[in-house]
Amino acid sequence: MVKFKSMVIKTVATNRKAYHNYHIGESIEAGIALTGSEIKSVRSGRVSLSDAYVRPEGGELWLLHAYIARYEASSYMSHEPTRPRKLLLHRKEIDNLSSKVAEKGLTLVATRLYLKGSIAKVEIALAKGKKLYDKRESISRREMDRELARTAKIR
Repeated sequence: MVKFKSMVIKTVATNRKAYHNYHIGESIEAGIALTGSEIKSVRSGRVSLSDAYVRPEGGELWLLHAYIARYEASSYMSHEPTRPRKLLLHRKEIDNLSSKVAEKGLTLVATRLYLKGSIAKVEIALAKGKKLYDKRESISRREMDRELARTAKIR
């Protein structure tokens, strides 16, 4: 947890798969429209962003394939775990991101879901897909860094 201007920021879920599959560019913070049972599941940490991405539709941004588990204490009419969720941004930000996605062949990926005070926020990033050789290069670089850290730790 990080304190920020008397607000506590608690990271609930990160999308580690996105950092493996994409070159991550600029990121932006967005609010997310949730139901009551969804926010309770988010607070308990039952969230997965592994397949989550953002799609612009009708002048709005929608978070798709983000898994928020059903809350056990809610009624049988609980929310659908992978339903599309509306992201809350200013109109200029939505238009800017939508135009970048449309013209440059980029995609919007959800990288992190966190609680800022009592409000759920999503960090979305512009991303460009990695090729297979880029993924191999990332893995080899990570293994080299680990090996260097091990040798430095032994000495």
